[in-house]
Amino acid sequence: HNYGCAMLNQASCPPPLQLVLDYLAAIEQNADEARLSAFFGPGLQQHEFPNRLVERGAARGLAQVLEGSRKGRAVVQNQRYQVTNALVDADRVAVELTWTAELKVPLGSLKAGDTMTAHCGVFFRISDNRIVQHHNYDCFEPF
Repeated sequence: HNYGCAMLNQASCPPPLQLVLDYLAAIEQNADEARLSAFFGPGLQQHEFPNRLVERGAARGLAQVLEGSRKGRAVVQNQRYQVTNALVDADRVAVELTWTAELKVPLGSLKAGDTMTAHCGVFFRISDNRIVQHHNYDCFEPF
């Protein structure tokens, strides 16, 4: 995948950004919980800000993130992340991306088999080459 890599050749990505790109690639490859959990450090804090699917937002630890991934695999497939911008500042990584996935079930006006799309700002904090904070601002296209 060509993720842009902060306008750099992916081979020269700073390690924190490479970790994030590897994490997104693992999701695209339907990684199991054991593989996903290897990306996260102790005390992981994930915050999903309010959006069309999670109207009140959500704060999650590792167990809830892995449960959400498991539930997500039951309703979507062929997830893809197109990173259009990325910034790295020491242990912080910010990415702008477009997420797409094929629905396995109907949702709103979309039928099973349709593609769902969200434009996202995702912010990570990295410690010891593991993700310890993960904040999502997801803007879904109408569905």
